[in-house]
Amino acid sequence: LMGVPTGFTFLDRLLGGLQKSDLIILAARPAMGKTSLALNIAQNAAKRYAARVAIFSLEMSSEQLVQRLLSMETGIDSHRLRLGQVHDDEWPILIEAASMLANTAIFIDDTPAATVNEIRTKCRRLYAEHGLDLVLIDYMQLMSGQGGGREADRQQEISYISRSLKGLARELNVPVIALSQLSRAVESRSDKRPMLSDLRESGSIEQDADVV
Repeated sequence: LMGVPTGFTFLDRLLGGLQKSDLIILAARPAMGKTSLALNIAQNAAKRYAARVAIFSLEMSSEQLVQRLLSMETGIDSHRLRLGQVHDDEWPILIEAASMLANTAIFIDDTPAATVNEIRTKCRRLYAEHGLDLVLIDYMQLMSGQGGGREADRQQEISYISRSLKGLARELNVPVIALSQLSRAVESRSDKRPMLSDLRESGSIEQDADVV
């Protein structure tokens, strides 16, 4: 593989791994498993291939993300983990998973409503201090553009965000995965098959993205 492996054979055969300088949009309707898939990719890349991964979570706290990662690694239900309902025979597995996670180069930033410029600045710093192989953003519609998201036209703002994320991928020469919501239009079709035009508040997302 030329790019960063996702750990999913079908995806890796299709894409040849996540390619440097690519902006990859992972889109679906809410509660369809976007975050789980993205976290699986991040964990596979960091654990199996020692990739250095930055995760910007605008929706979940870092504690929730770590619980999700531990749940994926151990098979223990994340709801039980959150409540501390761990069986005696599960503790050794959980401790081993936590140790493994602590030894991976996964950096988590859970600043809510982060601007795209703040994310770019943090990525540059991480790249300079630790190196960076993959950036993951969950999710685009929760980001704000240049200032605090006060632009009159939200579509223009999303266009600015997607253009900036593509610029970040090229500047640092790393793949950037940005999660995005699809509009309700996809649900009105009989086959529920998504189209590029379903990207919510799209503007230029489909033009800036290398893979959707």
